Amino acid sequence: MPLSRKLAAEFIGTFWLVLGGCGSAVLAAAFPHVGIGLLGVSAAFGLTVVTMAFAIGHVSGCHLNPAITFGLYVGGRHPAKEILPYWVAQVLGAIVAAWILVIIAGGNGTDPLAGGLAANGFGEHSPGHYSMAAGFLSEVIMTAVFLFVIMGATDTRANGGFAPLAIGLTLTLIHLISIPVTNTSVNPARSTGPAVFVQGWALSQLWLFWVAPLLGGAIGAILYKLTAAAKLPVPPMASETAR
Repeated sequence: MPLSRKLAAEFIGTFWLVLGGCGSAVLAAAFPHVGIGLLGVSAAFGLTVVTMAFAIGHVSGCHLNPAITFGLYVGGRHPAKEILPYWVAQVLGAIVAAWILVIIAGGNGTDPLAGGLAANGFGEHSPGHYSMAAGFLSEVIMTAVFLFVIMGATDTRANGGFAPLAIGLTLTLIHLISIPVTNTSVNPARSTGPAVFVQGWALSQLWLFWVAPLLGGAIGAILYKLTAAAKLPVPPMASETAR
């Protein structure tokens, strides 16, 4: 597959993830009387991955996330020369989606940036006012588990037809756990899109949402390689145990 097509797929996929996930948080989470709440936002993020995994998984692998691209490189499943191009496409897709969201959310006369545009943060900018240390640990662990599941679900020994569902459901669960801590990133591109427009505190805290997910992605890849490569002892035959 030509790299240009892969990058186009990553741009579109990440655009959809940010527009669908952050859009649900900004537009629908607390909508009067029928707000979808934390559960709805979590499901929205998972659904963006499921839908795009089926749509572009065969084109680019449907990473939609610099931490996933990096983790797959560490896991031996992505070439080093394509890391930076993938990152650029993913971040651009996220920024364009955030820009579109600003326009849509401002259509009722309110200022979407005043509400944070679903940007990720810690301390006073954490939904639950969790510390920087708590946010960093949460992002590392959640991303590590996410990468572990991705590598397992897409392993040639697994049933690949269900991989999009496993990956999407994992992202949903991750959000259910960690939205109160950091608004859930596990994705540097998803964090960068809103931060570009919110600026100020969002840009000053953006480093955590690059460093922690990238570290978590690498850890998840290494753990999966160690787990998948481990040779489990073969149980003896029934006839041998009877001797």
